[in-house]
Amino acid sequence: MIAQSPNGLVEDGAEISDRLTLFGSFTSSSTFKPMLFLALSGLPFEFRTVNLKFGRQNEPEYLAVNRYGKVPALQHRDLTVVDSNVILDYLACTTGVFEPLSEQDRWQAREWLAWEAGNITNVAKVRHYSQFREVDPAVMAYFRPLAEEALTFVDAALAGRDWLVGDALSIADLGCWGRMVFMAEGGLQIERWPNIVRWSGAIKAMPGYAFPYDLIPKKDQAFPAREPIGL
Repeated sequence: MIAQSPNGLVEDGAEISDRLTLFGSFTSSSTFKPMLFLALSGLPFEFRTVNLKFGRQNEPEYLAVNRYGKVPALQHRDLTVVDSNVILDYLACTTGVFEPLSEQDRWQAREWLAWEAGNITNVAKVRHYSQFREVDPAVMAYFRPLAEEALTFVDAALAGRDWLVGDALSIADLGCWGRMVFMAEGGLQIERWPNIVRWSGAIKAMPGYAFPYDLIPKKDQAFPAREPIGL
């Protein structure tokens, strides 16, 4: 288990000099998920921007980091981890931050991440087709109901609860909200789902939170350690 210190990450009392390095793009909800984890955690890290507009994700230099040519990717020590939800899993396991306390809740958090990848991802698709890629109206007519169904499911799961899993913010919340954060850009109005409004409001109120366009740098940047939120 790695714990946080004011100067970085500490493992068994010995400081690790190499920081976490996150590769991503400010337009990417996939990047926002681990970026939000790191921003709220107060852990020190480096950010490396990958300009998707100019196809930097397909250049040899980045393909050497992520062979799939997608963002995000995370490097830590001699490890490279790709896929936003796998990165969330890695960060929670490695740092203990945003990791549920009970074994049942830890597995349920990962269940939410797996479900998100197949369902809330439709929210991102609706936004992508609305903003970045012109498609046949039939395509949008297919994905929009799936996105709405996923949002309705999350809204129902939050009835009478503050968080998706356990009694505190976890990677389940970061993964699901991180994927739906751009919902308005796809014409999905959050007011239709009052429990999501309340839940996302609690996440937005946390120190270190910002909307992706403000949180994710457009240039490479180093983020020093800071005091984490009360966990």
